[in-house]
Amino acid sequence: MMIREWIIFALCFGIGGHIALGVILHAPGYWPWSTAGFYGLLSGLALYGVVQACRALWKALKQSSRNTSKDEPGPSW
Repeated sequence: MMIREWIIFALCFGIGGHIALGVILHAPGYWPWSTAGFYGLLSGLALYGVVQACRALWKALKQSSRNTSKDEPGPSW
């Protein structure tokens, strides 16, 4: 369980760094090179927050669908 969280955390930081690098290379006026590392960290943290929010929403929806399926009678086979 903990390994999965570390993998998600590392992937989010890697993607965040790529986002920062892409913005710097394609629109250098927005982010200067001197703040590339800082914006890479912020992008990674923001992406990690979005991923965790989506996972929590998915878990809640999955749990609510299980609860409603228990209340309804199943097929009478």
